[in-house]
Amino acid sequence: MPVLVITGTGTEVGKTIATAAVAAAALAAGRSVAVLKAAQTGVRPDEPGDAAEVARLAGAVTAAELARYPEPLAPATAARRAGRAPVRPQEVAEAAAKLATEHDLVLVEGAGGLLVRFDAAGGTLADAAALLAAPVLVVASAGLGTLNTTELTARELRRQGLDLAGILIGSWPDAPDLASRCNLADLPDVSGAPLLGALPAGAGALDPADFRTAAPGWLAPRLDGTWDAEAFWRQEAP
Repeated sequence: MPVLVITGTGTEVGKTIATAAVAAAALAAGRSVAVLKAAQTGVRPDEPGDAAEVARLAGAVTAAELARYPEPLAPATAARRAGRAPVRPQEVAEAAAKLATEHDLVLVEGAGGLLVRFDAAGGTLADAAALLAAPVLVVASAGLGTLNTTELTARELRRQGLDLAGILIGSWPDAPDLASRCNLADLPDVSGAPLLGALPAGAGALDPADFRTAAPGWLAPRLDGTWDAEAFWRQEAP
């Protein structure tokens, strides 16, 4: 897959750290990687954004950002309030396609969830994925409430004819509760897609060298990792 679109079931589900893990595993497998942040919000011009954080953790990736807006809002709202041009799905697709001519893998990270609006016309990350004909990886939380948001995201991807690559748990707790452990079986069931890994809570706080070494162990072989869903289930299931 030369382009992989990465979305979340919402904000604060670990999407950027998950993107870094996918990038690190691909690099470890000998692939060249680019990371494209479609629209960065809530970050000042002098602060590192999500693409820079992926590069810090994963290593030698090409980090690109199409637009940056200062307020932590949906991209369309943040662009309007800043008096700046919005990012449109066509621009995202064109930038990703160009990067794909120069890299083995391009990771396109969205902002928030799948249907967060980029522009006043209602353009979304799903539209960019459709233009690219790219699979979409959904990063989900582990605990109570995740089944609803994950199933809604999966249904919308299929409604739009998009390929759901799988589900990745963005932060697996050190002491998972009953809901989290049950969700290991329920997430694939409600989404109709495989579970492709689970990042440990606090993974983003690791030293970058330790992060790069550990990342393949958090991800399934489809994401260049060694994570075994069945073994993880046997270890963690209720």
